Amino acid sequence: MTQLHESAGTGPGDAHFTVFTDREDAAAVARSFARPGTRTLPHPSGRPWLVGRWDDEEIVTAQAGRTALAVVGCCPVEAGELRRYAERLRDLADVDVLARSLPGSFHLVAALDGRLRVQGTASGLRLVFHATVDGVRVAATRADVLAGALGAAPDPERLAVRLLWPAPYPLSETSLWRDVTAVPPQDALFVGADGRGARHARWWTPPEPVRPLADSAPSVREALTAAVDARTRAGGVVSCDLSGGLDSTSLCFLADRSAARVVAATWPGRDPADTDLYWAEQAAKHLPDIEHVVWDADASPLVYEDLLTIDDLLDEPTIGVMDRSRVLHHLPALAERGSRLHLTGVGGDHVAWCSEAYYHRLARTRPLFAWRQLRGFRALWQWPLGDTVRALADSRPYGRWLADAAGRLRVPSPANVTTSLGWGMPPRLFDWVTPDAEQAVRRALGEAAATATPLHPDRGLHADLEQIRSCTRIIRQWDRMAARAGLPMASPFLDDRVIEACLAVRPSERVSPWQYKPLLTAAMRGVVPDACLRRTDKAAASMDAADGLRTHRGDLLALWEDSRLEALGLVDGHALRRLAQRPATPGLRDAILYSTIAAEVWLRGLSRTPAL
Repeated sequence: MTQLHESAGTGPGDAHFTVFTDREDAAAVARSFARPGTRTLPHPSGRPWLVGRWDDEEIVTAQAGRTALAVVGCCPVEAGELRRYAERLRDLADVDVLARSLPGSFHLVAALDGRLRVQGTASGLRLVFHATVDGVRVAATRADVLAGALGAAPDPERLAVRLLWPAPYPLSETSLWRDVTAVPPQDALFVGADGRGARHARWWTPPEPVRPLADSAPSVREALTAAVDARTRAGGVVSCDLSGGLDSTSLCFLADRSAARVVAATWPGRDPADTDLYWAEQAAKHLPDIEHVVWDADASPLVYEDLLTIDDLLDEPTIGVMDRSRVLHHLPALAERGSRLHLTGVGGDHVAWCSEAYYHRLARTRPLFAWRQLRGFRALWQWPLGDTVRALADSRPYGRWLADAAGRLRVPSPANVTTSLGWGMPPRLFDWVTPDAEQAVRRALGEAAATATPLHPDRGLHADLEQIRSCTRIIRQWDRMAARAGLPMASPFLDDRVIEACLAVRPSERVSPWQYKPLLTAAMRGVVPDACLRRTDKAAASMDAADGLRTHRGDLLALWEDSRLEALGLVDGHALRRLAQRPATPGLRDAILYSTIAAEVWLRGLSRTPAL
């Protein structure tokens, strides 16, 4: 058994738990998961049902006879409403209706006649895992907790896959421990009354993107309003990012309408061409009741800062460690101003916009319209005509695309248009990855290609879903870090109801070379002043990243001394140390080190966890 270090014992915003069937052998296993600071929620029988850590504000429960329901996370459902649902529940499959109706972001657990159902969010922000511990099937919201109970070490071959840039679906969603199974976000986990048998069943399917933008804008506004209200209805003080971009500005105006008092925080970029502060100040002029805090750009951490001291307990590598210091730096100061929760605009880019890959289908179904739009995209993104035509002509199914990628891991990345109109960015390995690691990655890609189906047959919707889920896997870890830092974070754009409302809109109206985020602009008209809706771009942090690479090259060099990845035979430490001495090397600007750094930092964090 592994003892969790102090980063596991956080306050609100980091609810995590294990789930057990209503059996005596399961109760015995459950007791081994209890330790100082954990809480236990019993079955109606009195045996342990949930064991873990959560705040009273993060859980709503209900029981009716041999039926029990628990909603853990952020959800405005009342206990009475949940109890009435429990009284009507006759089959665990009927929980689908409840899961698809509630706003917020939460885990949903149901027990009925000894059987269990456990699920997270379709976004992937809240995940579910399961494993057999002492003969009993145990579900958990974190993979590392189950791995600790099993005394398991990460699988080197699965870790090698995470060195890909990027790791493609479905390999990006696999547990790092072979004996710990990840439940796909669109599925629920069902555990039989015997406490051993387990299966996955789909509970969520994305809406077909067929609704006109004009008809959908009110639905998007209502969903986003409900998502913000779920966080602000308790009043008090909440803080919001106010970057000047449309995403965070929208949340600030919605939060300002709530019972909570708002502290809006702006973090200007170092680049003199960055216009974030100008747009944030324009928004603040229309928000007289908020407190607007502007941080000193030069005092904010750079990318790559403090990589050597990260000791957060994470259950998978995340490229979010590169920006960890930047994300957390201002949270203590916001907490000092009374904030109980910090709202971010993260996710707006993923749901209010969409992939150009939809035009692969539209070029066949609406060719004249598609080619007019594609001319605009070619001018906007500088797509060569020949590459554009070849990308549109590529009709390989997803499995074939994965299989082909396995044979091209070391070649240069293709043209941007190939990625934009295809199934996604083809995965790559870099010079410092060893031949043994490459062989493991090729095997994994080949095995996945034999059975993999895309997240949706339309490569545009597949790309949207994969990008949302890639984003939430980073935010999931940032949320843990923020809770540990003392101020929980929330990203309302990533709530399932918001995602559904956005994905339902016709892609031809959601992404356009002629308009910037037309869906969110339409949805927020009447909420956000027109003057604030006129922005047609967003700032990039490329200067902060480049400065960080130069400033922290010593830390990067130290990271590869006594490298855990090198000890596993996955990377060439000498090559990485040479690279760290040359931070101006072409290509490093493209974040090609991120996945390798993420894996190394994660392994170092695991080694800091003491054993019982």
